[in-house]
Amino acid sequence: MYFTLFITVIITAVFLVVAAYIMAKLLGPRTYAPVKGEPFECGIPTRGTSWLTMHVGYYLFALLFLMFDVETVFLYPWAVVVNKFGVMALASIGFFMLVLVFGLAYAWRKGALEWK
Repeated sequence: MYFTLFITVIITAVFLVVAAYIMAKLLGPRTYAPVKGEPFECGIPTRGTSWLTMHVGYYLFALLFLMFDVETVFLYPWAVVVNKFGVMALASIGFFMLVLVFGLAYAWRKGALEWK
């Protein structure tokens, strides 16, 4: 029963993707101009190469931001049901926060929070 459902979902997904692709090709606008392939930003044509190297610090800050942003997402549902689960909820969120603090301490010790 589940195998049949799985196959049906896969076939439906493939059909919908192919149908969307075909409809986009048939109904979409067709303009083939050399300007279309050029890099474009804010209405100003670029000069020189568009490939720039980025400092790795931006990526580290982004990852740390995401880590603590996800922490906030997990803290809200916990705060809603903390009265229902009592001490076990407090212990589990304490462990969760401890892991996050160790992650922050590790990043701090490695110098990921220093802007050089």
